[in-house]
Amino acid sequence: MTDIVIDEIVVPSTLEPRRATDRDADPDPGPDHAASVAAYVEAIALENAVQTEVLGFGDLDFAPAEQLPQWHDPFTPRRLFVVRAEGRIVGQATYETLADPAVTTCWLWVAVAPEHRRLGLGTALLDHVEAVARAADRTDAIAFVASGQGVASGQDVASGQDVASGQDATAGSGPAAGSAPAAALADRLEASTGHGWVPRASSEVRFALSRGYALGQVERISRLPLPVDEEALAAIRSEALAAAGDDYRVHTWSGPTPRRWQSGVAAMATALSTDAPMGDVPEPEDVWTVERLVEAEQRRATSGRASLTAAAEHVPTGRLVACSDLAVPDDASRPAMQQMTLVRREHRGHRLGWLVKVANLDRLAVEKPGRPAVLTFNAEENRPMLAVNEAVGFVPIGVEGVWHRLL
Repeated sequence: MTDIVIDEIVVPSTLEPRRATDRDADPDPGPDHAASVAAYVEAIALENAVQTEVLGFGDLDFAPAEQLPQWHDPFTPRRLFVVRAEGRIVGQATYETLADPAVTTCWLWVAVAPEHRRLGLGTALLDHVEAVARAADRTDAIAFVASGQGVASGQDVASGQDVASGQDATAGSGPAAGSAPAAALADRLEASTGHGWVPRASSEVRFALSRGYALGQVERISRLPLPVDEEALAAIRSEALAAAGDDYRVHTWSGPTPRRWQSGVAAMATALSTDAPMGDVPEPEDVWTVERLVEAEQRRATSGRASLTAAAEHVPTGRLVACSDLAVPDDASRPAMQQMTLVRREHRGHRLGWLVKVANLDRLAVEKPGRPAVLTFNAEENRPMLAVNEAVGFVPIGVEGVWHRLL
């Protein structure tokens, strides 16, 4: 392929067909709606297919409808670019940043269909989105790239972050010992944090290195088969309740955040952007207001994924100091995704992360039974949260490298 043409996809606001009355009311409808929907759906299908190829399972796939709300988030503007061959999308790239013009960070991602690799498509797409970033005065590029490690060997896995207290982890931590044959040290690219690794010879790792990206962190992808072992869950629940004592009270809800807790959840969402273990990757502060939270939850309600939330109130002050939420697909055959789990720094050491995670798993079993699993991502240096997950029954199924480059 000598002439590589990169097109930008206009992401539609809805996947539903436009009615004739809608077209009549819009004097400037822009690109054909049906064509935009088809292109967007095809691009997301390619993204999911490439990730499934890398990891060996499709549990992390998000359907086009599930992703659509985030493409129209005014606080995190995104753009989608594609390359076609014989009328079919064979490569795609995304560019995302924060709306704050003072922010210098962007997030990039590139995917190319296996049969069209080594033709320069990935290079052209990454060149393009990096140029888009520079034009917007973004100088810090971050890429989250999944990698397989064979850690799911012998396990049935066919069926973006927890944050809690803690810093240190055992040296060389990665997927749990004994879960797969250990890779030779020469085959591993260790994160600069000293915790976790990605397979050095994999195509995605070689491509990132060739483009000047550095591995700043590794996140473990873990899976909890459902239903949970109730004996293990009861032990964790009992220990967490004892450690929390009477100073903390758990609240749970489904869907939008109750008004009384909106400011607290918004504050914790802001803290998540800077309190999470980030290794050597310079993530910016992402400020959430009540208005932004309400708007995001309204968009999320159209995604085909329900939200289940558990939060801990510090009774003496009436403040929310811990929070955990699950995104649960309407399709009961697909796994739920653990989203945020955050404990305020000044309230760590009381097992609040354990408390809210168990409360949410209890609610999931009652309100959304039958899901095969819960998936989660954790920084490999976040030993306290990994310990909680392992005690509940999460098993490692892959990793995600967090790559960084100054543009």
